[in-house]
Amino acid sequence: MLRHEFHPGKLVLGLFLLIAAIAYAGDAGGIWDTPWFVAFPVLLAGLLLGGAAAAVAYGIRGRPRHRSTDRSTDPSTDRSGDDSTDRPADHIPGRPADRSPDDSTDG
Repeated sequence: MLRHEFHPGKLVLGLFLLIAAIAYAGDAGGIWDTPWFVAFPVLLAGLLLGGAAAAVAYGIRGRPRHRSTDRSTDPSTDRSGDDSTDRPADHIPGRPADRSPDDSTDG
């Protein structure tokens, strides 16, 4: 089982970033001469092709479904009849601050 989904757009963009880095590393090492403006078209092409790859992948797979938001199959998470939305967020049943003075059970 995969730990995460494959994102081809990120892969394409990463490859173009790697190409730009190798081009400047070769220039810094004296292997070849790379003009300063080379990074702009390389990165622009990487962004465009990465976006196209991401759009194609989205078109093929559709919207990803996360386990935490898919609650339609678990009946224990159905709170349609629950009145918990009427209480404050920090409500704890049976807490002394929630009892009125008339509710004393001391006798």
